[in-house]
Amino acid sequence: MPLVIPPKQNASFVSAMEDVLEVYARPYDPEFPVVCMDESSIQLIGEAQDPIPAAPGHPKLVDDEYIRNGVASIFLEVEALGGKRAVKITQSRTRVDWAHFIKEMLEVRYLKAQKVVLVMDNLNTHNIASLYTAFSPQVARSLAERLEIHHTPKHGSWLNIAEIELSVLKRQCLAGRIADIETMKKEVKTWNEDRNNQQTKVDWQFKTKDARIKMKRFYLKV
Repeated sequence: MPLVIPPKQNASFVSAMEDVLEVYARPYDPEFPVVCMDESSIQLIGEAQDPIPAAPGHPKLVDDEYIRNGVASIFLEVEALGGKRAVKITQSRTRVDWAHFIKEMLEVRYLKAQKVVLVMDNLNTHNIASLYTAFSPQVARSLAERLEIHHTPKHGSWLNIAEIELSVLKRQCLAGRIADIETMKKEVKTWNEDRNNQQTKVDWQFKTKDARIKMKRFYLKV
């Protein structure tokens, strides 16, 4: 994803940035885990002709032609300090898809947490309204009360640790051609289990004090 630079002296940008950086600076607390989420679409690509298997001294040969088999959607969450992540593959990226992913997060993966501190970008589906779109008011409110939501600023998706993890997933697991959604689910499940077994954590080093020096041009002069 190309880096989009915000305009200079942008109070909206720096206020949202410092809010996220404050969240990342919190100590680990399993009662209030900090979880980042992101989502993306992936093209399903099939082979027009069967590849020629690798042989001694010869790599696997893949034809240049391919078949587009539609698009799959990826929802990913990562708890940087806990070394845990979860990935869900769906056929669409609607408000309802997002809401069901959040419900599973709260009721399955973080059932014992008092509240999940959720960091994500400001996509128009990433809000409490999506819960009310998918569920009854009673269910939506009960889920919303267990969320503390923080949005990365516009042009600041690089602040989302889940975007970094999603990039790792694409590079390590989805770089080749995958023809159908069931195969993708199996590949991603294996990758996810391996990462969790390794308890791969993310050590976020960029602090608010660093931002005020290195990104000084974005702060208003008052």
